[in-house]
Amino acid sequence: MKKPFENLHWTAKTTLLFLFKHMMAGICGGFFFGGLLLYYDVSKLWTMISATQDGWLVVVMLFTGLAITFGSIGMGWGIFSLAQERDDPPDDHMYY
Repeated sequence: MKKPFENLHWTAKTTLLFLFKHMMAGICGGFFFGGLLLYYDVSKLWTMISATQDGWLVVVMLFTGLAITFGSIGMGWGIFSLAQERDDPPDDHMYY
């Protein structure tokens, strides 16, 4: 029995892989940004998190929000970058 992804048309596979790659790039960027926020203790964020009993929950919530936000930005960036190939008019185009 084939897996559901293998049953898809090649254009659907290509599109889903394209979006997945951009989403993962955005999530990695969000995790990197969150790590920098905690490492450099911006606004004493790490100090407050480490002083509480449920600091792990705050870190999970922070990185979940960053993953959703930056993953969406990465996917949007990928989608909007597709239009650059078609923005230039053809060589034989005449302006009136």
